[in-house]
Amino acid sequence: MSDRFSDPLKVSRNARVQALLLGATVAASLVAGPALAEEVPVITLTQTPCQFIEVEKGGDLGFTSTKKADCEKINAESGAERLASASILRLKAGDYVFRVKNKNVPYDLGFWLREKGYDEAGTLRRLVMTSVSGGGIGTGVTKDYEVELEPGEYIYSCPLNPTPNYRIIVEG
Repeated sequence: MSDRFSDPLKVSRNARVQALLLGATVAASLVAGPALAEEVPVITLTQTPCQFIEVEKGGDLGFTSTKKADCEKINAESGAERLASASILRLKAGDYVFRVKNKNVPYDLGFWLREKGYDEAGTLRRLVMTSVSGGGIGTGVTKDYEVELEPGEYIYSCPLNPTPNYRIIVEG
């Protein structure tokens, strides 16, 4: 016979070569895969009581809070003025990691990033709008939130450690 199965030695050699090539390919992708992946930008945001410090003029404003109600009161008194002078994050469309740190907030906090208008949108509209959120960020803890941002306007805040609704502008 002239087909490739007539020689068992040839089959074994071919099988070994294929297995070696497959193993080398898998090993190379495991080792080089993450290194070859495009690096996602990380936006670090640090929460202290009632605020994100990176975007507020003056940085850490030294608020103290032991519960959500403390921040609600502080923000009722100063939130609008602080928000008016806060920096607006300006980003290019793409994938991002928002790294949120709890610095000296004595209770768990969270993070909520959403498209502008999400809060007012109807249930069906919200299904297609961007929203990423999470909680359980205890004192000294940092959590990452991955999100793809398309051109438009977004807001972010913490509902557990109430902060103003800070703005993000994403351009194409």
